[in-house]
Amino acid sequence: MKKIKLLTITLITILLSLPSFAQKTSKVRIETNMGNIIVKLYNDTPKHKKKFLSESRKGYYDGSMFYRVLENFIIQAGAKGEQDTSHDSRIGYGNPDFTVDDEIKDNHFCKRGALCAPRQPDNKNPFKQSDISQFFIVQGKVYTQGKLDTMELKRNIPIKKRIKKLYWTKEVKAEAKKLKEEKRIKGYNALIRKIKDQIQTEYNLHPKLLKFTPEQRKTYTTIGGCPQLDREYTIFGEVIKGWDVVEKINKVKCDKFDRPWKDINIKVVVIE
Repeated sequence: MKKIKLLTITLITILLSLPSFAQKTSKVRIETNMGNIIVKLYNDTPKHKKKFLSESRKGYYDGSMFYRVLENFIIQAGAKGEQDTSHDSRIGYGNPDFTVDDEIKDNHFCKRGALCAPRQPDNKNPFKQSDISQFFIVQGKVYTQGKLDTMELKRNIPIKKRIKKLYWTKEVKAEAKKLKEEKRIKGYNALIRKIKDQIQTEYNLHPKLLKFTPEQRKTYTTIGGCPQLDREYTIFGEVIKGWDVVEKINKVKCDKFDRPWKDINIKVVVIE
């Protein structure tokens, strides 16, 4: 009986280790009149992966185009049904029927080639829900370590100032002044430590705080990307082939609304 149980456990272990029992890596081909781009979809953003694959199989994105191109930044596609709009109009307002809850992950960031889902701004969409009727691919640029330091300071200093104002109230300042005048040094130091600890704790936990990891710094100073977009959009895949096509699209001439003068039509095919 023990031998049978042991054999059963061994067989289960082997079966679970086989690729068919693991999460399948999905890939899609974005076909354009400037070449093809192959992207793989992440398994840890399942809602976006499922919706993107579903709509791709239905042919939803077919016939749409890269309608927004910002050099050294992103190329954006989708917004089906608006491709016949003239060049004197802005397009790409999205589709509320394609809203997906955010799946923003710390392990994904906006490196060159990142596949991201756009969304409405925070004032309309505080929960950062995605609009999967569209997608964009990051082109970005290479940054120096100094530039990354500056970006952190630019984001974080105002956050620290706002938090300080919340704790250094008139009442707290008056209490600190009184303790100092009365030479109650222990009480004064205890109050100062308490306020500083409260400020630092809230600062460290602030959702908008920007602190690049070593991996981000290495990536942004070598292959590049758009670090200013980190944790603002769900990243649900990345380019694995067709980098030259992304670069070519990113350099085309565009109108005042960032739409290429020559339409770059697309078809999205699930290949794996």
